[in-house]
Amino acid sequence: MGTVKTATPAMARAINDRLALDLLLERGPLTAPQLRTLTGLSRPTVSDLIERLMVAGLIEVTGEYGEDRRGPNARLYGLVADRAHVAGVDLRRSAVNVTVADITGEVVGEATRAIDDSSSPGSLATLIVDAVTAAAGKRVLDSVVIGAPGLVDPRDGELISGEGEVPGWRRGVVGSVRQRLDVPVVLENEVNLAAIAELRNGAARGSEDFVLLWLDDGVGAAVVLGGRLRRGASGGAGEVGFLDMGGVPYCELVEARVLDRLGRATVVDRIAKGASAFVTLLDPGLVVLGGKTGHEGGDELAALVSERLRELAPAPTEVRASTVEGNAVLQGAVLTALDLTRDRVFG
Repeated sequence: MGTVKTATPAMARAINDRLALDLLLERGPLTAPQLRTLTGLSRPTVSDLIERLMVAGLIEVTGEYGEDRRGPNARLYGLVADRAHVAGVDLRRSAVNVTVADITGEVVGEATRAIDDSSSPGSLATLIVDAVTAAAGKRVLDSVVIGAPGLVDPRDGELISGEGEVPGWRRGVVGSVRQRLDVPVVLENEVNLAAIAELRNGAARGSEDFVLLWLDDGVGAAVVLGGRLRRGASGGAGEVGFLDMGGVPYCELVEARVLDRLGRATVVDRIAKGASAFVTLLDPGLVVLGGKTGHEGGDELAALVSERLRELAPAPTEVRASTVEGNAVLQGAVLTALDLTRDRVFG
């Protein structure tokens, strides 16, 4: 019979610290009494916690609460925003887009660099490094997450396929970027990152299970089950673009430039057939239509696809249009980088 392990004092302190830091992330500056109420911790425990986090440079006094009341005011404690910075990178066929955020998620820098058709692996790596450096300014980065087309091996984080989708995009480019920036750099499929943005801030918020069907210049999908992104054994989960549809790859049937020339009924039918593959096999309960086509089609397109999907697949499935404003891939990259950095900095 196994021995039951109990939390050590150090472990308990670490858990309490992370709880308080997450509350400050979610709610902004709080007073000691507010932290006691929200955490259920005792006065001495919260006092020790505040002192410990201030000494570590993680929180600071940001003001006072109750300035319009009589009597002493309570100090407000907030996160030290510049404790760490992260960069999200969206690598597209024609440009590198970068956003830098502080540890609270506040955007503090952005940069874009154009990619031309003659880019080599070396020049593409230089372009990415230049864009990240420009967006960061003088800030030191803690982590960088790159969203790009292609399959990424979940075991070593290296590119498996996708070469040629961006000029100069080859296996080894990320390694070169990592070496030049001298910070942790993580590569992730761009549709997977868009799904993270939908899960946190978009149409899938509050949903544990969903599929994001990405309809843009590139076509793909991302699978989230149990609140977790599912990549598959080799990183190929969700690659619906390769699906054979009557001898034609699905990606060629639903690219934005193709759908723009078709009637609404045909567009709806093609999108629904791709979605039905996921509904039949996974029963996710929710399909989000993303990319240019999904976002611009809005609720009207989602409703039509839902109606057609009911005829194609037996499982009841809600269809929603993406609600992430702006660049979903870039937002997902920043969110992923923040998760990695907060785990390292906050413990």
